Amino acid sequence: MSDNEQPRDLDSPQARLAYSIIQSLLEHTRVVSDLIALMAQTLDEDTTKALTQTPVWTAYLDSRRALEHTRADVEKFTEVMKQLSED
Repeated sequence: MSDNEQPRDLDSPQARLAYSIIQSLLEHTRVVSDLIALMAQTLDEDTTKALTQTPVWTAYLDSRRALEHTRADVEKFTEVMKQLSED
């Protein structure tokens, strides 16, 4: 290994599989979020207020915030994938 090469813990097939899984999960999350937004538009004000005061809604919002924090890690992983595919 030369001085400018970095060690790799993940081989290319494993990295591609991980990337594919992450990409599918992110796409599913986007579709579900769009569906929730559409469904929320059809609810009356009282129902919306009752829904947004439930533990399930709080968990949904917490999960969305966590996913937003994960975005930077996904972007880093995408860069690693690009480097692997160039090699």
